Amino acid sequence: MKKAVFPGSFDPITLGHKDVITRAIPLFDEIIIAIGINADKKYMFSLEERKKFISECFEEYDKVTVMSYEGLTVDFCKKNSIDYIIRGLRNPADFEFEKAIALTNRDLAPVETVFLLTSAKTSYISSSIVRDVLRNGGNVTSLVPSSVFSKKNE
Repeated sequence: MKKAVFPGSFDPITLGHKDVITRAIPLFDEIIIAIGINADKKYMFSLEERKKFISECFEEYDKVTVMSYEGLTVDFCKKNSIDYIIRGLRNPADFEFEKAIALTNRDLAPVETVFLLTSAKTSYISSSIVRDVLRNGGNVTSLVPSSVFSKKNE
């Protein structure tokens, strides 16, 4: 069974995240979208809100589950018998950053990182850009799944 994790803070999940995960679904038997918890980081959305956004976004996919974790991603992988980490790449800077993490992870555990290029139409989207647009009252409908957008209109 090919089991993979897509880790991140997902504050909030974006259409770029959704694109990468959707394209990874046929490649794996199970995908866990793992929300990393960092006590030193200030989030715009609570952990429960982020879980809800993601769960609603992927509710039609039986292979996709949402979990949260603290600590190293490789420790989460070991604990949950996961052999693959999925990462999306938007640009060359992402590749250099993610390559160093992937090599470190491989030294720490028997886990492989699978890189998927984001689609051209979502390659400019990041959670930090979305948060900035939201903070300034902008329209995020072209940047995030409807589960996030509907929350901001409540």
